[in-house]
Order: sequence, then C-alpha cells, then structure tokens
Amino acid sequence: MEEQYKEVFSFLHDRNPNARNVAMANILPLTVAGSPLRSLFFSGMKSGGLNSTSDSEVIRDLKLLCRDQPATAHDAFKALVNLSDSHLLAPSLSEPLFLAFIVSYILNPTSVLSDLACMVLSNITTHSGPCVALLKQEIEVIPFPDGKTSNYYPTQSLCATSPPPSKDFKGTPQKERALSLLIDAFASSATLEHESTQRKGKLHFLASVFANISTQPQGREFLLTPCKSICTTKEAKIEAPLSSLLPFTEHPDTIRRGGVASTIKNCCFVHEAHKALLSPESDSFTLSFANEPVPGLDILPRVLLPLAGPEEFDLEDTELLLPELQFLPSTKVREKDSILRLTHVETLLLLCTTRWGRDVQRKSGVYEIIRTMHETETDENVITHIERLVNMLKRDEAPEEATTGSIREAEESDEDEKIVEV
Repeated sequence: MEEQYKEVFSFLHDRNPNARNVAMANILPLTVAGSPLRSLFFSGMKSGGLNSTSDSEVIRDLKLLCRDQPATAHDAFKALVNLSDSHLLAPSLSEPLFLAFIVSYILNPTSVLSDLACMVLSNITTHSGPCVALLKQEIEVIPFPDGKTSNYYPTQSLCATSPPPSKDFKGTPQKERALSLLIDAFASSATLEHESTQRKGKLHFLASVFANISTQPQGREFLLTPCKSICTTKEAKIEAPLSSLLPFTEHPDTIRRGGVASTIKNCCFVHEAHKALLSPESDSFTLSFANEPVPGLDILPRVLLPLAGPEEFDLEDTELLLPELQFLPSTKVREKDSILRLTHVETLLLLCTTRWGRDVQRKSGVYEIIRTMHETETDENVITHIERLVNMLKRDEAPEEATTGSIREAEESDEDEKIVEV
C-alpha cells in the first residue's frame, strides 16, 4: 500500500493539471490524524539539532500546490492544515518564502482560500520558532494610489486563487511588518458584512494566531507598542495593535472572540503595562520596551461585558458600574463558553497582581458583575476562580508600601492554581 501511494505522490508535480488534481484528492485522506500512512509525509524530514531543516518531496509539492487551480489548491491547503499539527512541519512552513506567501495570501481580499491559510498559520504558530519568524517577517506591498478595495496589494499573494487587482496594475513596492497588516486585515474583515466589496474570507482563525504570538515576550511587546502601518490614515491616532482586537470579545464567532480573549489575558502578564491596560485612551504611559508613550487601552469594559448578564442592579450598585455595563438590556446574554468565561476571570486575576489594579477594579464595579455571575455559574473551575477573585477584591489591604510582592508570593504558593499563558 505504501509503495502504491508513493507512486501517487509523483503525480503531484505532473505537468497535467488534471493529474495533479486527482492525485491531491486521493492523498488528502492520508493527512488526517490517525491515518496509518500519515508518516509518509514526514519521511526524510529533519528538524532541530545541528541539521538544517529539510522538506520531503511531497511537502515541497504541497506547498507549491497551494498556488494551483482552485480544487487542487483547496486540497493542498487542507492537507497542510491537517499535517501542521506536527512539530516536524513547523520549520518548513515558517521558512521566509512560504511564510511570506501565506501571509500575503491572507492579506489579499480576493484570496478564495484565505480561511484555510489562516488555519495553517494558526497551527504552526503554536510552536515558538514560527512565532519568532512571524514577528520578524516583512511583506512586500504596493500601495493603491486611489485607495480602492483596500490600501495596498501584497505582491507575493499572486496565484490562481488570488488574482491581482488588474493586469496593468503598477506601483512601487515597499516593505511592511506582517503582523501589523494581519491585525488590520483581521479588524476590517469583521466590518465588511454589509459592504458591496467584501473579503472572500472571514479570517476568524487569525485570532488564534495573535493568541499564539502573545505567549512570546516579543509578541506581547509588539501588541502593546504603538505602531503605524500602511493602513493607518493621516488623521488616525497611532495606537497599540491590541486596541484593534478589543472590540471582538463579544463577536458571534467563538474562534474570533476566544482568540482575542486569550490575547488580552496573555498581555496582562506584562505587569508594567497594567496601568496602560486599565486606563482611558486620554492617558499615556511609558513602557520600557516602547519608544513612545503608550495610550491607555481601557480593556476593563471589554473583559467584563462577556461576563455580564441581563440581571438588574439596584441604584447603589449601578452607580459603581462602568458606563458600558449600566442598564444592559434584558436580552443581554452572558458568554456561553465556560473556557472563555474562565479566561476573562483569569484576566481579572492577573490585573489583581498590583495594588493599583485591585483598586481600579474595586472602583469599577468588578465585584458586582462577578457576584451576579457567580449566582448562575455551573462550571466548578470557573466558580473556584471567581472565589479567588472575590477574595482578592474584598480583603483588607495593608498600607500600600508594605504590599510589594505580597500578591505574587500568594499566587506562587499554590502551583495548581497558577494562571498560565494560552
């Protein structure tokens, strides 16, 4: 059986497009987890140690077939989605040329299979190497002189399922940071639903990419450092990339809002950024890794809204709530996914690691929201974390100068309850 399929592999680079299509359709079932012949795709691959990364011939073919005709490219992308859960494939799929193609393909609004490309990028960035590579990656783009469709054309996206704007399109290429462009595309893809010209993909899985990036210290620094991209208008204020993700904590798609929730939580591991995270945009803060002041991100309303339900508060408690959480409609629904509810509660716990963060939460009605949430919560793990948060917020505080490091020591005293990056 193995020898028969190896013969089929040879047709993946056949000159006949129909032969490539049939071969791709036949080998796709072999790529799923649990397939007894899945190891054929990793035969001869090397990764790590003193040896440089090398592809097997079939992996090289799959990467090239992502540029083929629609049916063939669809199966090639899907095969890489299935196979990219293996660490052996991460170096191959994050090498500069293919990474530039994947990112450029996602960025092009006309790319038919951009959602599958997002899944590939999501899978490979679960490993630290591809995260570092993506943080360094730059993309060649040509700005549109008239600003139609989008602000630029990513030149390396060109293939059968990602056509250029027009045959006579010309311009001067320039380099832009890949992650800045991906965040802009992610934010804009959720606002095009009622417009006449839409992206072909929804790009929800980019949220998982940002969550993966935020597990790396360099990734958190990128998300919290104000930067300007080709998509930034002259009138727009330069903001931290994380600010573009905040509106999606209540998005209808679970993947999108889940990835954003994890990204916010991971950024809260940067203790020096807590004041910027909790303060309004009108305030600015100096962070050790940022070259310019960081405007406030005001994340608290975005974290609390998914935890709030339709319950009514008495007037005294209502006055404690943030304006965004006052007088919510009777149709308001609390986050249905228990993992995401837990993620938001863990975010609030991380913001309790400083006295300032605890005081802000006390003044913002966090306890009142969490108290009503506790009344309907059924997940034991979430309940445990709610009770930890309540203990943090309702306990008596020592004089401020005597509390340095006390919370961190308390958190580290119980390894089973330690909050981890996700």
